[in-house]
Amino acid sequence: MAAVAVISALVLQVASVHLQPGVARPGDAVLVTVLGVTKQPSGTLGPQTLDFLPVADGFQALVALSVEAQLGPRALTVELVPDGETETTLSGTLEIVEPGWPRRELKVARKFTSPSKAEQLRSARDQKAFSDAFDVELEPWLFTDDFVWPRPPDITAPFGDLRLINGKKNSQHFGMDLDGDTGADIVASNAGEVVLVRDCFASGNTVLVHHGGRLFTAYFHLSKFDVKEGDRVKPGQRLGRVGKTGRVTGPHLHFGVKLDGRWVDPASVLRLRFFEATRPLPVSAPANGG
Repeated sequence: MAAVAVISALVLQVASVHLQPGVARPGDAVLVTVLGVTKQPSGTLGPQTLDFLPVADGFQALVALSVEAQLGPRALTVELVPDGETETTLSGTLEIVEPGWPRRELKVARKFTSPSKAEQLRSARDQKAFSDAFDVELEPWLFTDDFVWPRPPDITAPFGDLRLINGKKNSQHFGMDLDGDTGADIVASNAGEVVLVRDCFASGNTVLVHHGGRLFTAYFHLSKFDVKEGDRVKPGQRLGRVGKTGRVTGPHLHFGVKLDGRWVDPASVLRLRFFEATRPLPVSAPANGG
């Protein structure tokens, strides 16, 4: 990964910028970590603004790439303001590659493709409940560990599946389906606050957990709830049980991750190491403060 910056020798010794991953797909979450500074940095990743949150020894910004993100290099720019120094710019590159999403055809009960007026009204109320739950302030992370699988990773349908429903309706799968028998445990992927527990028309029995930073995990089609709204949960704590409620063809967990208003691939979040510094972006010395 090429990077160009004009940074003083002092800044090079103190500050570092880390990008996870260096190569991503449309729909991925990308983590930018700045260590060794006490003043909040700013920056952009292509057209997207980086909203940095305070963490131990620095700041982090988590960015949601659109599923329609343009392939190829995307510029990363971070403005650092180290103590006692003038503002300094660090530049790098994220490579966005072809996602290779599979295509499949699904058969779904007619009641889910042609809902009644009452069911349409119920769906509208569900969407309002989701919108209210997602409407939170940007706050620091509520977790201190990396994300874990909510069930063993037996994936029956990955994120991004392009679907033909009943031979005619196209859609895309904005989550990950994990196999499981009815009644099997579903656990929290990380620490956070339960912001929604609801029986929904399409997603069935649903739990949403907010992890800070407008980052949420979603758990659909449960047969039973083991938490209530307002609960604080720990990673690995049971949220409920696998079921087949809502718009499904059989028991499983639909596991979703929503970041700042955009669904992202849960696998990309599970791969991130929030508390382990990776190799920093290369920089070119010598000094010329901005």
